[in-house]
Amino acid sequence: MTFQRARTEEQRELRRRTILDTASAMLDEMPVAAVTLNELSRRVGLAKPNVLRYFESREAVLLELLDRYLLEWLAQLADELAAGVDKGAPMAARAEAVAGILSRTLADRTVLCDLFGAQGSVLEHNVSVEVVTRYKRASLDRLTTMASLLHKHLPELGEDTRLFSLQTLVLAGALSAYSTPPPSLQAAYEAEPELARFHMKLAESLQLALRTTLLGVLPRT
Repeated sequence: MTFQRARTEEQRELRRRTILDTASAMLDEMPVAAVTLNELSRRVGLAKPNVLRYFESREAVLLELLDRYLLEWLAQLADELAAGVDKGAPMAARAEAVAGILSRTLADRTVLCDLFGAQGSVLEHNVSVEVVTRYKRASLDRLTTMASLLHKHLPELGEDTRLFSLQTLVLAGALSAYSTPPPSLQAAYEAEPELARFHMKLAESLQLALRTTLLGVLPRT
């Protein structure tokens, strides 16, 4: 696909969306680490310098996608919490339901978790102060939204709600790295089943971590 120069703001926005949508399709095929600017440029049909007119780096593209995916997940989370948590239930039962919903919905979004896992060590590098500041401002808004959703169902969390929200996202990213072993490691697990103890299933391990965290921060009654 070959593009002509974008001359209007509408055309430039269309070009940005095309680049983002193409990168999103790549993430359905490969892990974050395998997405390269060269391959993205080839699939979009633009020379790499032209892609860089819209996004200053590969990391800038992926940060914007991370925010897109996070918004989509938050919309789902609102519906899931409303349907799956009985506000009249005892605190422990609500905490169990919240932990289950968070872990299940995040585990279903492996690309989002993969991006969270790469955020601090990769994605927030090789970007300008302007780009990372814009991303962090958006992240604060998303974190506020998440904390507000959780507070409706677990008001007992109080001031810890925002910290718990942030820890949930960090945990999802960290644990996802252990849930999708590379081919060589997968082969090792199959050859020596005892080694598979290191293979953590994301939904189960995340639910245990979140349940444990909630039990630690919720008030004792």
